[in-house]
Amino acid sequence: MKYLYLLFMLFSLLACQNNPNPKGLYSLDECKKELLTAKDFHHEGRIDLIVIEKKQRKMYLYYKQKLQNTLPISLGKNPIGTKIQRGDNRTPEGVFWISRKLCSPKYYRSLCISYPRPQDKARARKQGLDAGGNITIHAQPKWNASGHGNAYTLSKDWTQGCVAITNDAMKNLWYAVHKGVPIVIR
Repeated sequence: MKYLYLLFMLFSLLACQNNPNPKGLYSLDECKKELLTAKDFHHEGRIDLIVIEKKQRKMYLYYKQKLQNTLPISLGKNPIGTKIQRGDNRTPEGVFWISRKLCSPKYYRSLCISYPRPQDKARARKQGLDAGGNITIHAQPKWNASGHGNAYTLSKDWTQGCVAITNDAMKNLWYAVHKGVPIVIR
């Protein structure tokens, strides 16, 4: 199994060397311009609630309490239970909201999640720990910019506690949500 993983990673790296940045996929200038000019949200296809079911590895997107779409996801490398401290590779559980949008040179685009909440910080502090932070819903790493490795990345939990979706799914989600949209992770 380890051999297959190494072979896959080698293939992916070689594939990326031929076309390391497909046109427009990781363009920070384009992304930042959208944010500055408020062109990062479209009313059509709008989403007003995100529900993430960790055990099912699914993200459910709702508008006016009606299911609009279901997306496959990847989680943190240690997916069971809620995030307790920085570096535990767990995806937090609870009710959060999108705190901002982020143009990412590493993961295309990201939606920042409002973790840690005051109660998360207090729980960690009580145990002498750092609650961590920088939890996002993000797209794929650069080696998978074209999507050729989606089947692989969606079959593994590989993030450091974030929720990963495909670049195509992020393109749609990016324009469908705005700051403040609630996210339930359970």
